[in-house]
Amino acid sequence: MEYRKLLGTDLTVSAVGFGVWTVGTTWWGVKDEDMAVRLLRRAFELGITFFDNADTYASGRAEELQRRALGDVRDQLVIGTKFGYDIYNHPERPGQQERPHDWTPAYLRKALEGSLTRLGTDRIDYYQLHNPRLDAIQQDDLWAELEALKAEGLILAYGTALGPALNERQIEEGFASIRTRCAPTQIIYNLLEQVLGEQILPVAEQEGVGVMARVPHASGLLEGYMTLDTEFEPGDHRNWRMTTNARRKAWMEDGLKKVEQLDAQFVQGRGRTIGQLALQFALRSPAMASVLPNIYSLENLEEYAASFDAVPLGDDEYSGLQKLYKANFGMETDLRGQAVAG
Repeated sequence: MEYRKLLGTDLTVSAVGFGVWTVGTTWWGVKDEDMAVRLLRRAFELGITFFDNADTYASGRAEELQRRALGDVRDQLVIGTKFGYDIYNHPERPGQQERPHDWTPAYLRKALEGSLTRLGTDRIDYYQLHNPRLDAIQQDDLWAELEALKAEGLILAYGTALGPALNERQIEEGFASIRTRCAPTQIIYNLLEQVLGEQILPVAEQEGVGVMARVPHASGLLEGYMTLDTEFEPGDHRNWRMTTNARRKAWMEDGLKKVEQLDAQFVQGRGRTIGQLALQFALRSPAMASVLPNIYSLENLEEYAASFDAVPLGDDEYSGLQKLYKANFGMETDLRGQAVAG
């Protein structure tokens, strides 16, 4: 495993992190709690130290699950969690719709107290605004309260996690987080969906502020298992985001044609899997601290954790990947920007 500084903070995180939403909710693939605990524990054994959670994941149950799995090694972890959605006054909505946000300083403290209790810890290492819009990033009293909590030792660092789905408005939000607040940000970024990274990463590098990436495998397209016949289980997050069968089919057809080119040019005979290539690409920027693949089996966990044992991505290969993307893989249609994420 490789470890990197989260620029703009004193934190060092594993370059491959673990997004707990894939095991702590029913949105993706792991519905057995014992298996979820086993995956979290195995991730730690493989050197993953950054675990990214949120209070809204299963209304706090994901944080409790993390405590069950990793509470005894808490001091060896970097715990990230998120706040902003009002989980106390608004129940989960059907179809995984967003709850209302509450960005008042009073709610911030209430949310933090709840996360501390559920995670069984006396501080949160990295506390993130969950899917904020620009007005929240510009809200001075909220950020003053974050700084007060940091001074009290209840949080060690703070930043933003932009979302929920990929949207170009997040470019401005990322700029505000980095330039106005000097705060790291989390974005959707992968080989097939680079719109945010193209804009935000150069600014982060210039300002010396860190970035994290989620959905590095483009909602499963870059994991190497998906075919045109792949069906998502009921409740799978991707069913809600891609609201029609026609959209889902077009997204899969477009993506799999691109994956076929990536596999032929950068995977076959190169000493890496397509999943490892995706992580190596996402980690290329010196501002990128950690990537958060969707982990839902021991097999893909072991594969992703071994990304640094695979043949590294060379400069010429990286340039070739960028050229391929900029040419839209030689395709006339363009369904980039279709990522789905929590």
